[in-house]
Amino acid sequence: MLSPFKILSKDPNCQARTGILYTRHGAVHTPVFMPVATQGSVKALTDEDLKNAGAECLLSNTYHLYLRPTTKLLQQLGGLHKFMHWDGSILTDSGGFQVYSLPKFRKIKEEGVTFQSHHDGSKHLFTPENVIQFESEIGSDIWTMLDVCIHAKNPTKHDAREALDITKRWAQRAERAYEKIVPVQNIVQNTDGSFTVNNSLLFGIIQGSIFPDLRKEAALHMAGLPTHGYCIGGLSLGETLEQMNEAVSAVTENLPEAKPRYFMGLGTPVEMLNSIERGVDMFDCVWPTRVARNGMVMTSQGRMNIKNAAYRTQDIPLDDQCDCFTCRHYSRAYLCHLFRAQELTSHRLLSIHNIRFLIHLMEQARTAIKSGTFLSFKEDIIQQYSQQG
Repeated sequence: MLSPFKILSKDPNCQARTGILYTRHGAVHTPVFMPVATQGSVKALTDEDLKNAGAECLLSNTYHLYLRPTTKLLQQLGGLHKFMHWDGSILTDSGGFQVYSLPKFRKIKEEGVTFQSHHDGSKHLFTPENVIQFESEIGSDIWTMLDVCIHAKNPTKHDAREALDITKRWAQRAERAYEKIVPVQNIVQNTDGSFTVNNSLLFGIIQGSIFPDLRKEAALHMAGLPTHGYCIGGLSLGETLEQMNEAVSAVTENLPEAKPRYFMGLGTPVEMLNSIERGVDMFDCVWPTRVARNGMVMTSQGRMNIKNAAYRTQDIPLDDQCDCFTCRHYSRAYLCHLFRAQELTSHRLLSIHNIRFLIHLMEQARTAIKSGTFLSFKEDIIQQYSQQG
């Protein structure tokens, strides 16, 4: 299957690369960080905030949107883009992780997974087929397959094997369901190497927990299916950094180079840069906005907790190297005051900064890859980020 992904440059010293993924709603430059709009909203932020921060693609969640406001309603109202007033790209995850996180309320069978809503206890069934249908109703640009996720902290290989086997069988069913909804692949490569895309894209999810041999098997299986890209699922869930890196390498080394690789649920700088070094292109995470609501921000000089008393009198920006709206207009002293006074404006302003920080980090990574200096750039960032204020 033709993937609307164009590789622009590669760092000769590692597997890092830059590229463009084309969707129905425009170009997504990679490596890319995608803010998480779980329920059609990135917490505390508007679409204008996200555009000003440089966001090109958002992630939203099939599980949550299916339950509320319902995918049928989204379809009736013209789809998620219109509903949330966002004209960029949207990727929807399958909801498999959210179902996994409800162990007391779900049961996995060959047919699919039955679960109880965390809202009202009502019972529901997700199958590989109906999840694709739900994503079609949402109207997102990139659809992902239903998978089985297990915890990555001290997993048993038996559990990882069972989850992988079901995920592989579900992937084949999801791909067939996609072809029924999107029977004609209307992707055209233009003379300049760009793509015109008129359909939603399909990404497969690769499981295998922390076991490199299972990750390799999963990658090779997914590489044999007609998808437009690949998701690395089931990591950043309690494993060590060494285990994460080893699992990522086992995946990327066994995937076609010409399609994008997306690490699901990763948004911390050090781990993202380690994964880019290994050939990963796309990331998402709620972490930058979640920690912002607790007063923590990322800066070029390390992490900062704005509620600390030291910042009460500092009439300077959070980060003098940051071009975000917050840093251009507000001081540390004011932001410290807002947070200590429990003013909700602090959530917005700190979230804007953290989102922009990660998007700018990806811009810097792309520049470093193009110049062949990614590894030294990565080491500089790791050293800076190890500092904490």
